[in-house]
Amino acid sequence: MVSGNIFHCRKNSWPPGEYISKSTLQLFDYDSSAPPEQAWRRRLNSHANLLKEFRVTFMEAIKMVRLGIRIWSYVREEASHGRKAPIDPFTRESCKPSASQGVPLGGMGSGSISRGFRGEFRQWQIIPSLCESSPVMANQFSIFISREGGNKNFSSVLAPGQHEGLGSSKKPDDQGISSWGWNLSGQHSTYHALFPRAWTVYDGEPDPELKISCRQISPFLPHNYRESSLPAAVFVYTLVNTGKERAKVSLLFTWANSIGGSSHLSGNHVNEPFRAEDGVSGVLLYHKTAKGNPPVTFSIAACETQNVSVSVLPSFGLSEGSSITAKDMWSKMVKDGQFDQENFNSGPSMSSSLGETLCAAVAATAWVEPHGKCTVAFSLAWSSPKVKFVKGCTFNRRYTKFYGTSEKAAVDLAHDALTNYSRWEEEIEKWQNPILKDETLPEWYKFTLFNELYFLVAGGTIWIDSPLLSSSMRNGQDRARELENAVVKETEDKINGRKRTFVERTADSTYETNATTGHNCVDENIYGHDNDDDVGRFLYLEGVEYIMWCTYDVHFYASFALLELFPRIELNIQRDFARAVLCEDGRKVRFLAEGNWGIRKVYGAVPHDLGTHDPWYEMNAYNIHDTSKWKDLNPKFVLQVYRDFAATGDLQFGIDVWPAVRAAMEYMDQFDRDGDGLIENDGFPDQTYDTWTVHGVSTYCGCLWLAALQAAAAMALELGDRDFAETCKRKFLKAKPAFEEKLWNGSYFNYDSGSSGNSKSIQADQLAGQWYTASSGLPSLFEDSKIKSALRKVYDFNVMKVKGGRMGAVNGMHPNGKVDETCMQSREVWTGVTYGVAATMILAGMEEEAFTTAEGIFLAGWSEDGYGYWFQTPEAWTMDGHYRSLMYMRPLAIWGMQYAMNRPKAILEAPKINIMDRIHLSPLIGGFSHNETGNFHTIPTQPNPLLEKL
Repeated sequence: MVSGNIFHCRKNSWPPGEYISKSTLQLFDYDSSAPPEQAWRRRLNSHANLLKEFRVTFMEAIKMVRLGIRIWSYVREEASHGRKAPIDPFTRESCKPSASQGVPLGGMGSGSISRGFRGEFRQWQIIPSLCESSPVMANQFSIFISREGGNKNFSSVLAPGQHEGLGSSKKPDDQGISSWGWNLSGQHSTYHALFPRAWTVYDGEPDPELKISCRQISPFLPHNYRESSLPAAVFVYTLVNTGKERAKVSLLFTWANSIGGSSHLSGNHVNEPFRAEDGVSGVLLYHKTAKGNPPVTFSIAACETQNVSVSVLPSFGLSEGSSITAKDMWSKMVKDGQFDQENFNSGPSMSSSLGETLCAAVAATAWVEPHGKCTVAFSLAWSSPKVKFVKGCTFNRRYTKFYGTSEKAAVDLAHDALTNYSRWEEEIEKWQNPILKDETLPEWYKFTLFNELYFLVAGGTIWIDSPLLSSSMRNGQDRARELENAVVKETEDKINGRKRTFVERTADSTYETNATTGHNCVDENIYGHDNDDDVGRFLYLEGVEYIMWCTYDVHFYASFALLELFPRIELNIQRDFARAVLCEDGRKVRFLAEGNWGIRKVYGAVPHDLGTHDPWYEMNAYNIHDTSKWKDLNPKFVLQVYRDFAATGDLQFGIDVWPAVRAAMEYMDQFDRDGDGLIENDGFPDQTYDTWTVHGVSTYCGCLWLAALQAAAAMALELGDRDFAETCKRKFLKAKPAFEEKLWNGSYFNYDSGSSGNSKSIQADQLAGQWYTASSGLPSLFEDSKIKSALRKVYDFNVMKVKGGRMGAVNGMHPNGKVDETCMQSREVWTGVTYGVAATMILAGMEEEAFTTAEGIFLAGWSEDGYGYWFQTPEAWTMDGHYRSLMYMRPLAIWGMQYAMNRPKAILEAPKINIMDRIHLSPLIGGFSHNETGNFHTIPTQPNPLLEKL
């Protein structure tokens, strides 16, 4: 862990006692109902300010005008086919983004619903690639309290009455939700977030003598590949009566038959009450989606106990024409505190009409004795078993492996959530407590580390049941289209004497490769597990504004979270990219930056992403640049694969992906144009900084390349491919001095070896390759003095010269202390890159600088004085705090910091001998070593002594 106790005195600790009275905290000091010591906190009456988006400068706009025209044309073309372009800077959401987000609901990959810190359900992502950000305000928890004697009655929605989602005014005759009692001020109510749980404490609101804690729990359970896929959440209310009279308390859960946006008005929706086992009762809401998307079923439920009775209202409407209106429903609860028990026998409701909103309600009623306590639990589940992509496959979601595809699976999900949530909490606390109780870590870091994981739920994640892309999952129209689009190509690999067949898109929806491993691209053997042990396939978006699956240059930063928490998912993502490396897609694509044409996917090149509308089959949805010419993707693939191989010790994984690793390295040879062993950039933004031009050798790509050479050599040695290990070592020994000679200036590595105005800029991310080298237990790329000098320069300039270190690390800084404004990205702070720089500092023994660097992201993004980016951390912000691309993948790189402090046992206990010293170079024959004469050495299938140490 962090050496010493150097952060104990930092402020940003937000103790709960500053938000909740001490006496109230003591009342909740049991059964997890009190919020934790470390959490992100807000008062419910806090203003949710609108967020400000970045703007390009005039000069940047001039430079990008042709690109802008091409993107606009492409967006229109996609829209004409009913598709959303992966990047669309022109279309704006009707709901302007605000500082209102909170912990999302549910597990991973089954569709997500977020919940704002004031209680609203928003950010609906049930349909792949579609995010409906507006809150559905009919979805609420409310409370009704009456005390013996009848002189004290309270009723209110448990959300602040000044919420902007309600509109400006309440009409006297309104039959909708504005007729409800929005009586909560929020002044004495607080929200406490520690993903995957959140607490809302009502400290005497609306009843001064009733203390209420609501605990929101979702099944995000590291290393639990079953329950972490479940689309369900639980809300546990703890009620404490501090008054002298018994209190009858009714809690109400209302839900609209909607998946966000205007979907509630599309008609043909049906609600139905149910009674399940163990006292679980509620309402099923069958939602018929529009545009041919698979149906969705919601379940809202509560658990009946000896002291808690449950009643339901299966259907009510929001307009005057409804047989039971929202106003009628509210009046019934104010009068009786419950619904009629015969409602359970009402059967399915009439289908809703076009333009009609159909809602349901579940009430749980209990008596709370004077100075007594009571617990009431609700659950929410949604079942959307099929994932349908616009241009491609339909898959079963991961959770259907355990619950089936019936629309009534939502009942079982709701039931199991209510019966299992206590165990979920035990697992969560067992995972989190070692970090939360580590006094060497700053308080802000502990809860931000967990809260940044929100993206693995709310980042559009999709988790499907099987690794196999079965032809039976395609309908006839799909197959006809595939036959039209099939591109079959046979290529003789002259260099290695191998024959490869590429079938990018065929009638049976498979990729095929006759490579040395003999693996079919969709054969389960490439997963290294039998079917019973398979964890399925996983997708997550680059961001909710950049809708591309598993964007690889960004996954490079984010992947530490999956490796730490769900390593088998991480390995399967790498297998997907390994398979992609060995495939080619010859369909023509126009690249929008220059307007030139190329093919969609080149053999040997790592794809930028797994696609958008037909993932795994139509990769590289990104079409700004031709990413087959990018210089960072292939080295990042090799580095991630080796890190995962070293961290997990999974030998079968290494064997599976090795042909792709070798192909990816060989592909890069074309970019070493002067024979110095280094790859050169090509005078355009050919890496993850895709507006920041690079000339010649660059510190970013060059460092990644050096690290990849060393990682490939180490992996080749450990898998028995000695000749390729020699090849990589020779290149490394040639490239390293060339890199230092061209870029080292005595205190840091220059941005590039060109002669442009920013060639000597200080790039925050200049040691990305060293980050992975140290994370993988490999020898440092450079002398420690140079590593620390470069990081100190980044700290002093990119971090501390930007608002005193309160913003994070700006990407580019001139050596005169001025921000590099060469382009949009050079002048931005990238949140995930800042976390990555901090991780590199930790690995270099610079812990204090590391946490100060990362703290800038907390201060600007998450603190009360910041810009309001909690639970929607953007890719970037400018010097004035304006964001670009909210809810982005890269900030998961904070888990790179945790990984740096707790590297896996397999890496820490690896032999300390320098891996490169173990690679003995063969004598050169005619200027070439034996392995450079074209002989390909396959991975041995017999036991190899070199593998025994693994």
